[in-house]
Amino acid sequence: MSYLVTGAAGQLGRTFVRRLQHEGRRLTPCTRAELDLTDHDAVLAIVDREQPTVILNCAAYNAVDAAEDDAPGALAVNAFGVHSLARAARHVGATLVHYSTDFVFDGEADRPYREEDEANPRSVYGQSKLLGEWLAADAPRAFVVRVESLFGGPAARSSIDRIIDALATGRPARVFTDRTVSPSYVEDVVEATLALLSCEATPGLYHCVNGGSATWLELALSTAELLGAEPHLEPVRLQDVALKAPRPRYCALSNERLATAGIVMPPWQDALARYLRGRAGGLTA
Repeated sequence: MSYLVTGAAGQLGRTFVRRLQHEGRRLTPCTRAELDLTDHDAVLAIVDREQPTVILNCAAYNAVDAAEDDAPGALAVNAFGVHSLARAARHVGATLVHYSTDFVFDGEADRPYREEDEANPRSVYGQSKLLGEWLAADAPRAFVVRVESLFGGPAARSSIDRIIDALATGRPARVFTDRTVSPSYVEDVVEATLALLSCEATPGLYHCVNGGSATWLELALSTAELLGAEPHLEPVRLQDVALKAPRPRYCALSNERLATAGIVMPPWQDALARYLRGRAGGLTA
């Protein structure tokens, strides 16, 4: 297989690039500066030139609050850019893997969301990502992979990393008590994606998160315990924070469909422990 990776400078993209380079795969990494997904002709041209067998779309407009005032910008990348990739994939017969988000749900559930559950995004960002899911289907073979609360990788700038940095310096970390998530360790997402491709799983929609769920407060307490740090935390509720874009309150995702394909995701506690062990210098990182 040969791969074209968009968003190659981001958290997920850089993890893919590192893994594929380590394996000696034929690879074309494309950062935002090297490929503007909003330029339809440029997308078609680079895919036609490189002739990848797999396109991994790790690019996204993920400024959730900014998107509320910039719907055209969010749609250009998260929806119409995906359509350009899907059309390009169709032209060369490539498989498209596109990453989506828990923000396609409204967060009113009381159990982990499954792929067949109705999407009901409440933010411009979520709406743009849902439209991108639909447009990805124009590829001849498309996998739409929903992840959430990504952490880890060589470009780690996640909420979990901000909690770790606060704990390391003794600063208080502000964490939600009523927002429940299923964190996704980028190394495990990459592993699961490559397994999906290699086992010739049925294309379609998959949730890909670490097993289980937790509030951000629970995640922060677990992180502090693993680091042996004093948990200086500021618990807050969603209603207490002025956010331009609404966040889903409960957005744990179920991995049942992924498990049916023979791919079992490790629990988030295991993933968090592995990530923290790998961070050079521990608390001083």
